Amino acid sequence: MLTCGNTCPGFCLPQHRTPLQPLQHKGPTKLATAAHSARHKGTTCNKRARSIVHVATGDAAVATPDESEMFTTNDGVIEAVDEDEAEVDFLGESTSGNLRLVQRVKSEGIVNVLGLEQLDDIVTIPYNTLKQSQQELMRGLKVSPQYPKGLANRAIFCSRTLNLRSIQAIGYDMDYTLVHYDVDAWEGKAFHYMLQNLQSMGCPTEGLNFDATLVTRGLIVDQQLGNLVKADRFGHIKRSMHGTHMMNTGEIREVYGRELVNLKNEGRWCFLNTLFSVSEAVMYMQMVDRYDRGALPNQDFSNSYSSLYKLVQKALFRTHVEGQLKGEIIQDPASYVELDPDMAKALLDQRAAGKKLMLITNSDYHYTNKMMSYAYNQFLPRGSTWRDLFNMVIVQARKPEFFNSKMSLYEIVTEDGLMRPAMDAKVDDTESRGRLYCGGGAAMVERALGLNGDEILYVGDHIYTDAALAKINFRWRTCLIVRELELEIDALAQGQVHRNKLKELMNKKDLVGDLFNQLRLRRQRMAGQPSKESAELEETLGQMLMVSDHLDSLIGPMLEQDGQAFNKHWGYLSRAGLNDKSQFTRQIEKYADVYTSRVANFLRYTPYMYFRSPSQSLAHDRHFYGLLDGEKRW
Repeated sequence: MLTCGNTCPGFCLPQHRTPLQPLQHKGPTKLATAAHSARHKGTTCNKRARSIVHVATGDAAVATPDESEMFTTNDGVIEAVDEDEAEVDFLGESTSGNLRLVQRVKSEGIVNVLGLEQLDDIVTIPYNTLKQSQQELMRGLKVSPQYPKGLANRAIFCSRTLNLRSIQAIGYDMDYTLVHYDVDAWEGKAFHYMLQNLQSMGCPTEGLNFDATLVTRGLIVDQQLGNLVKADRFGHIKRSMHGTHMMNTGEIREVYGRELVNLKNEGRWCFLNTLFSVSEAVMYMQMVDRYDRGALPNQDFSNSYSSLYKLVQKALFRTHVEGQLKGEIIQDPASYVELDPDMAKALLDQRAAGKKLMLITNSDYHYTNKMMSYAYNQFLPRGSTWRDLFNMVIVQARKPEFFNSKMSLYEIVTEDGLMRPAMDAKVDDTESRGRLYCGGGAAMVERALGLNGDEILYVGDHIYTDAALAKINFRWRTCLIVRELELEIDALAQGQVHRNKLKELMNKKDLVGDLFNQLRLRRQRMAGQPSKESAELEETLGQMLMVSDHLDSLIGPMLEQDGQAFNKHWGYLSRAGLNDKSQFTRQIEKYADVYTSRVANFLRYTPYMYFRSPSQSLAHDRHFYGLLDGEKRW
């Protein structure tokens, strides 16, 4: 392997190639100046043009992202596409932030990269050959060829095509997004304080224990019947738990029939949107057991399953509002926060790439400052703090109201949290760190940034308050953080043999069932015509019925065991039944453009990544591909 030397350390080219020689620059070339003049003749020079003049005059100021991304090669001048010059590409995404050749010098179509010699070689080169060349260069850059740290469970998954280059600003939630907690430690402590609050209300709590395996995110509380259910994307209930008793399929059918979950009926159905819901649901299911046994005092909260759920919600609300839980976490963040140095690196890359970064959290300033200081300051350049990462910080945002209406806005002006009223938020690019606000609304953020809609990406862990409302009300692009994905994907890999065997048995059942139905129809048509054939037909039907029953006896238990590597009660997070998506997955597809397990995963994909959604599989696809493979219909 040959290297280019100090200009791009670690960047390698195949041995049979001559490395590209970097050009030495002292200022803009005639080509660059001509290209710039041609575009801006008779117009006011935009910010990128001012950057070029700024460099030419010899000013020693640090180059902005716009300045640093204009350079000259043997093939022409390369620069980033400005927002006011952006177009829409063939997938409907803005080209803002893309790099382009302003004026091409050579037209012979000769290239010297990735094993290509002519531009048309990209059409004929085998994919695996191209991939091998690409991965060699990736390794030269010391970048994992495919996934963050080489782990598939750390990938960023795309539901709707997203061009990160065109994103001008990125907003982040804090809890379980920029700061990830040990779920057992945090929710276990929340459960502890809920017990204390219930005791203070006169409710017996002896024997109540925190068991995180009882609940997963994405389940739905049926407040009317005291059940916790898992629904598929259509709302059909696939699994259900009453109290801590897991219901079988017969019980589910008897209770619900063909009733569908309707999340718009908030008085009955409550979707567990976030990991913060775990302790609440664990408490509720155990309290349902006590309610059924008559072990709760005859007070208002024990009149119904619904009033019981409100009691549990009240206990959790007091835990957060009275500051009991957060006060303890502030004193010992190391016991609750999971550190990840790559989180800070990802944000630094985004900021250096010209993205405006925002922190928008429901937590108060003192808690936010403590958590962010612990999670980030130790991983930032010397002299920097977490505040230097953001162009704007908003605490006590009161989501979901933040995305629904404008609330009073205050600016926090001292380190101890002193506030003053503010008419509107401001973002000043000349300030080293963004201003700190309390309250406000999303419309205010758009005005301060001078951006709107799909120019802004919001990243959070709550499907409703972080993803759904940002997309529905403001058309922001969205990224959902689902930490459980790492365990989910590992569990899917671990359970692949089991699922393959289960699918094989289901396919065999289809074959047997198809023939059985044809024989049954044949017998029906022969009714009243006793014959040797009809007697043989009946014998065959009996034999096949035994085969089908035996398949059922194998398939049923295997379906219940499917996904146990993720959760022994509820199976996989993303699936409901053998082949369908869960309601949780449906919500992700509907409201999250991309989703991933942690913010740090953006580090591998860079601030310039173009995420393309994969081809969606349709029910008729397998039959179509069978025909392509030469399978004959008849």
